[in-house]
Amino acid sequence: MKIIHMNLKACEVKVRTENLDDLWYLSEMIDYGDLAKAKTLRKIKAQDKEQESKGAERRPIFLSIRVDNVEFHKYSDILRVSGTVDEATDEVPRGSHHTINVDQNTVLTLVKQSWPKYQLDRLQESAREKTPKILICIMDREEALFAALKKYGYDILSEFQGAVDKKVHGTLQKSSGDFYGEILKSMEDYDKRFDFDTIIVASPAFWKEEFSNYLKDHEIKRKIRTATCSSVTKNAIEEVLKRDELRKILQEDRISRETAFVESLMVEISRQGQAAYGLKEVRQAVESGAVETLLITDSHIRKSRESKLYAHTEKLMRQAESMNGKVMLISGEHEAGKKLDGLGGIGAILRYKLNY
Repeated sequence: MKIIHMNLKACEVKVRTENLDDLWYLSEMIDYGDLAKAKTLRKIKAQDKEQESKGAERRPIFLSIRVDNVEFHKYSDILRVSGTVDEATDEVPRGSHHTINVDQNTVLTLVKQSWPKYQLDRLQESAREKTPKILICIMDREEALFAALKKYGYDILSEFQGAVDKKVHGTLQKSSGDFYGEILKSMEDYDKRFDFDTIIVASPAFWKEEFSNYLKDHEIKRKIRTATCSSVTKNAIEEVLKRDELRKILQEDRISRETAFVESLMVEISRQGQAAYGLKEVRQAVESGAVETLLITDSHIRKSRESKLYAHTEKLMRQAESMNGKVMLISGEHEAGKKLDGLGGIGAILRYKLNY
C-alpha cells in the first residue's frame, strides 16, 4: 500500500491500494463512523425523457460516506465499504446510502476521530517493503500441492497426481510419464507469473532430496529451500511454517510473527502462567494494567461489528495501549488464528500473573 498523504492532526490518511493484501489490511483499519472518501460509480436517474429511455446511467463521482459496514472476502478481490453519504453532490443527496468498492488500484482517504497506535502500526507495516514472496511445494512420490503464502494466510494454487511406476500383483509397471518434470513445469510457470523470492520444497522421507537431484544445475534451484513434513495435505503447509529451518526465511513474514505470539500465549496458558483469554479475563487484565500484548483475531472484530458491540472491543484495545500494552491483530485464516478463535478470539500475554 502506498501512503499518499498523512495529516494526523486532522486524523486524515490518503492511500493507494496495490494488491489483495492491502485490502485485507484496510478491512482491519476501517471502523464504523469513519469517513471514507473515494471516486466511485453511482447510478444516476434520467433527468429528461431522452435519457429516460436509456435507463439509469452509471457515472464516476467522488463521494464521502460515513461508514456503517465493511466487508472483505479474499476470493472476490474487492473490499466493500458501505455507509451514508456525508457530503451532498449535484447527483447524490446527503444521507443516501452507497457502497464504495475498493479494488487493487483505488485511492482512498480515511478520516477518523483519532488513529489508535495499533492501526497506525498496521498502516506503516502495509506500506513498508513487501515481505518475501514464497511458493510452497508439498510433494512425495506421486502427489504434489502448490500454495502461495499471503499475509492473511495462504492460497492453494493447484493439487495433482502424477503417473509413476507402480507394482501391480508383484509386477513393476513402468510409466511413460515424468512426474518430477510436471512439478518442475508447474514451478517454472508459477515463478514466471509471480516472481517468487523463495520456493520451499517439503516432503515426507527423501523425496525432496530426490527432486533436488533431478534438478541438477537448473536455474530455479537457487531459489529452493527444503523442509520436512509428514504428509501431502493442506495441514502440511502449517507444519512447514513451524519448521525451525524456515524460521530465518519467514521471520519477517506476518504469519510467522503472529504464530509466535499465539504459541507464546499457549505456553503461558498451559503452565497457568502470565496469560489471560476470553473477554472477561482479558478485560480484567487490561483494567489491572497487566497486559503486555493483547492478541485479538480479525474474526472476533468482525463478529463484534456484526453484533454492534465493536465500540466495547475498540475501547478495550485503546485502553490496553493507554497502559503501554501492545495490540496485535491476528488473522483467522491460518492455524494460529484458529487456535486463538477457539479461545474466544481474544487473549493476552501478561507482565505478571494475575489471580482471578
